[in-house]
Amino acid sequence: MALLYQAFQNHMDLTEPWRQGASAALRYLNLIPPGLSHRAWRRLGAALELVSRSALTYARPAYGIDSVMVGNRELPVSEEVTFKTPFGSLLHFKKDGAPEQPRILLVAPMSGHFATLLRGTVKTLLQDHDVYITDWHNPRDIPRAHGRFGLDDYTEHLITFLSQLGPRPHMVAICQPSVSALAATAIMCEDNHPSRPATLTLMAGPIDTRIQPTKVNEFAKSKPIKWFEDHLIHYVPLQCQGAFRKVYPGFVQLTAFVSMNLERHVKQHMDLANHLAKGETEKAEVIKTFYDEYFAVMDLPAEFYIETVRDVFQEHLLPQGKLTYRGRTVNPAAVRRMGLMTVEGERDDICSIGQTLAAQELCTGVRNYRRVHHMQAGVGHYGVFSGKKWNNEIYPLLRDFVHVNS
Repeated sequence: MALLYQAFQNHMDLTEPWRQGASAALRYLNLIPPGLSHRAWRRLGAALELVSRSALTYARPAYGIDSVMVGNRELPVSEEVTFKTPFGSLLHFKKDGAPEQPRILLVAPMSGHFATLLRGTVKTLLQDHDVYITDWHNPRDIPRAHGRFGLDDYTEHLITFLSQLGPRPHMVAICQPSVSALAATAIMCEDNHPSRPATLTLMAGPIDTRIQPTKVNEFAKSKPIKWFEDHLIHYVPLQCQGAFRKVYPGFVQLTAFVSMNLERHVKQHMDLANHLAKGETEKAEVIKTFYDEYFAVMDLPAEFYIETVRDVFQEHLLPQGKLTYRGRTVNPAAVRRMGLMTVEGERDDICSIGQTLAAQELCTGVRNYRRVHHMQAGVGHYGVFSGKKWNNEIYPLLRDFVHVNS
């Protein structure tokens, strides 16, 4: 198992000439004048396209947010790294000429995909907020000399990033990092930190996975922690800057994701080939755009993954009052003089109803009039922070909650 990642990387390197050849052939094929384009040529082009795309990328895709509407004005958006560590950057989406708006730290999951998965969330928030995001780096590109990265390190990054935003910013955590976001908030409130959040919004996060466990929760408890260490943790290949760092590889995570809906992914690629063969470029672009993001994978530091499985999903330390940060007990009751919002999706099969709401019961120091809970009907996990219902129903509530508590 220790050599699986190395074998996978060797295979990708050996087959790269085939993909490059297919890509080069496709470029020449596209030089054929449209009037001479024959169905057979288009089918050949479709085949070459699929071959050239048959690889994963370990580079972060672009956010691609060049402008945003603020009121009735379209403002240009530029990306600026405000603070950086080996494991992550605090990325600011700077709007030229924007009025003063509430500062928000959007906390992205450290999962098999990059923070760019939240580009739609960012673009919506940018309308009314000054937005920063936790732009996590791929561990396979981080030399071992920079040390480990565990659950405490993740929480520490949130405290550090919030400190860069100045007094009383706002924090929105999506899914997995809800536990660290609540822990960071509790520690900062206990220390009366000047940059403790003015509001904390937890969206579809696993605060207490004992409540209506999902299949994901059940799987995490079905094996001893040593099974996860022995079967899912691998060494970064020699070809990478992070060689010999222990990680939960992105390609292993992606394999698990794809296997859960294998028929759907096969059908999508068959549809892509048919759209390309028929010259239906717009339909093909929709599928290609989705898989450009989906096949951009990120490894997870082994320590962070194992500690998350153990502390959050197996031992439920936070809701039992046993979670610690750098040796200090995390006390959610210390959260005070701020607003707390929790959001859940009715059809969420990753983080079920009640698991995020549990934060409201833990944070006994928050005044009732500063609490908001919203259960969005008709959406699954991703619908909580992306799509039409996020834009039209959830976001207006979050926007008003932030502005009232600013």
